[in-house]
Amino acid sequence: MNAGAKDEPQEINKKLIVSVLLVSAFVAVLNQTLLNTALPSIMQELNVTANTAQWLMTGFMLINGVMIPVTAFLIGKFTTRKLFFIAMGLFTAGTVIAVIAPSFSVLLIGRLVQASGAGIMMPLMQTVFLMIFPVEKRGTVMGIAGLVIAFGPAIGPTLSGYLVEHYSWRSPFMVILPIAVISIVFGMFALKNVTKQTNPTIDILSIILSTLGFGGLLYGLSSAGNDGWDSMHVYLSLIVGGIALFSFIWRQFTIEKPILEFRVFKHGIFAIASTTSMIVMMAMLGAELLIPIYMQNMRGFTALESGLLLLPGAIVMGVMSPITGRIFDKFGARWLAMIGLTIVAVTTYQFTNLTATTSFTFILIVYAIRMMGISMVMMPVSTAGLNQLPKSLIPHGTAMNNTMRTVAGSIGTALLVTVMTNSSQNFDPDMAEYAGESSAQMKQHIMSDAMIHGINVSFMVATGIAMAGILLSFFLKKTAPNLDD
Repeated sequence: MNAGAKDEPQEINKKLIVSVLLVSAFVAVLNQTLLNTALPSIMQELNVTANTAQWLMTGFMLINGVMIPVTAFLIGKFTTRKLFFIAMGLFTAGTVIAVIAPSFSVLLIGRLVQASGAGIMMPLMQTVFLMIFPVEKRGTVMGIAGLVIAFGPAIGPTLSGYLVEHYSWRSPFMVILPIAVISIVFGMFALKNVTKQTNPTIDILSIILSTLGFGGLLYGLSSAGNDGWDSMHVYLSLIVGGIALFSFIWRQFTIEKPILEFRVFKHGIFAIASTTSMIVMMAMLGAELLIPIYMQNMRGFTALESGLLLLPGAIVMGVMSPITGRIFDKFGARWLAMIGLTIVAVTTYQFTNLTATTSFTFILIVYAIRMMGISMVMMPVSTAGLNQLPKSLIPHGTAMNNTMRTVAGSIGTALLVTVMTNSSQNFDPDMAEYAGESSAQMKQHIMSDAMIHGINVSFMVATGIAMAGILLSFFLKKTAPNLDD
């Protein structure tokens, strides 16, 4: 980047840049859960099984996990504008492919192309925000970014449930396509080059190891949620992924210009903040998976109804994220994290006693309060960690943060689903409870009670994870931001 680039942030329209990046990141992250309630229609129309259809989500997450570590390299290689157009161009192209897909394989290709662009957008947005705003305003703007990270996936099931119920499974893609196109058009006028080009050399072996490492681990962990931990291909994926990831990390410490800088973890507050963010992501995605399963499979609610149950929580988080950002600017992340994680732990524990008659209103209110707690932690903690990094490490820090959150989401999902399955299978019912019922009724009630028991045990594990986060939050000290280049 030329010498005059340092002066450019004073001459740009920050509001326009923030608006374009927020909208672009929103449609990108919305895709994580957009098809959750559309899967039955896709399975029926394209004649595929549930295990096959699940790859529309798993594949999207895998490509995200592979692309995020490479983003730090891409930010150094390309200008801000060029990388934005590459990311949104890939995302838009993938959306078009999905809209016109004549078969499942073509639809899956479209999702993977979408994911390659979406995986770039979130780290790019966070890096640009940290570059153009002074440290005293980063909490506020990152709080707004937190709205995007949480609100997009949260409204995905509700939006797709409505669209699929009234139209077809292609309609969610048709809705986001014009938004993506408009983002590109506005980006041509509003976006400026604010990131610093370091022209790093590409290390092919690092990219291969990164792909095998993160991809293998994410595939193994995602598959474990469906196939169980005793599956041979789950073991193989985790072993290959673990070896490749270890080799990737070792190589980043030995080459002159790593594509992902693991030295960011030498900054203690960043390491603590990143781990706390992982815990919050596990808690959030775990509940977003378990509650719809409970509502639809055990209580008989429709996909749209279970999606609507999650919507107030998404709204609460959207409203709270900018507020908690402003609070962070004044008081730091420690007390926000301690209070927020306490709320998450208490509300998660409320879900450990679900029954076949637990009211819709109770679940809705507890979930909304839970999301308020998550909003108090997610972006303030991430911003506190990134503030401790010099500017030269911020792209690597944002890439690392997003990578760790993606991995944590997979771990949380796989762990809680496995706990739910195993607990359901080991359920020992009190047969006196079913006295007087026919054998068919008894069998149905036992199966339902076993699944609810599994859900409750999973939320007990999630409560333990949240409590570990509370302990970790005590170490989040308020320190002065790093102003070094």
